[in-house]
Amino acid sequence: MTTVIQAESVTKSFSMQYHRSLKQIVLAKARGQKTHEYFNAVDDVSFTVEAGESVGVMGLNGSGKSTLLKTISGVMRPDSGQVLTRGRVAGLIATGAGFQSQLSGRDNLWLNAAILGMSEAETKRKLDAIIDFADLGKFIDTPVTYYSSGMKSRLGFAVAIHVESDVFIADEALAVGDRPFKRKCKQKMREIRENGTTIFFVSHSPGAVKQLCDRVLVLEKGKLGFDGDVKEGIHYLHYDEGEDGDDDEGFGPDD
Repeated sequence: MTTVIQAESVTKSFSMQYHRSLKQIVLAKARGQKTHEYFNAVDDVSFTVEAGESVGVMGLNGSGKSTLLKTISGVMRPDSGQVLTRGRVAGLIATGAGFQSQLSGRDNLWLNAAILGMSEAETKRKLDAIIDFADLGKFIDTPVTYYSSGMKSRLGFAVAIHVESDVFIADEALAVGDRPFKRKCKQKMREIRENGTTIFFVSHSPGAVKQLCDRVLVLEKGKLGFDGDVKEGIHYLHYDEGEDGDDDEGFGPDD
């Protein structure tokens, strides 16, 4: 099989500032106190993903899932190690990423499509389908500055899901909106999976991961704690203990 994602000893660090103002920093230094501290959001993570795989990324809040997603998409570069991808990578990793607030939703649709590598002909061919999927009504022609975060996510997801990509990445936390829209997102992801597109999907929902993924990575404080079978990964996280009531969020089961 062909490897489409290869992560080798990927580490991404951030600085945690303890003081906001210059005065506080000077006083802290004078007292011999720490002014900042570095931490690894992603810490020496390695794995490969083969073409056609659907991989779920799970972990508690702050485990490094979204940071890993951004290194895979190329939005962030690792401080050490490397991430290699093959083919076109598309998806939704941040609400309103790349949107220009003074432009209309329609203009931003064209802009985002170009950023994601869609040609003018491809965008024109899929324009009506994207607008219909976003379901923003008359707001498609109003400036994005007036959009809620949910409306931005709808538009961003609608564009990304229509890109003919080799790898589709998505953060479930951005799948905001009503249940019909979430169902539509889930159905579309099923379709691209059936078409052989590789999926890299961050989620807290055991139900969504069971439905969409055939493998799961579990992050723990930036480190890769588990890589393997979906049910075993969910059990590793203890997400199979107690009620599964969170599945209505994100891409969880239909009613």
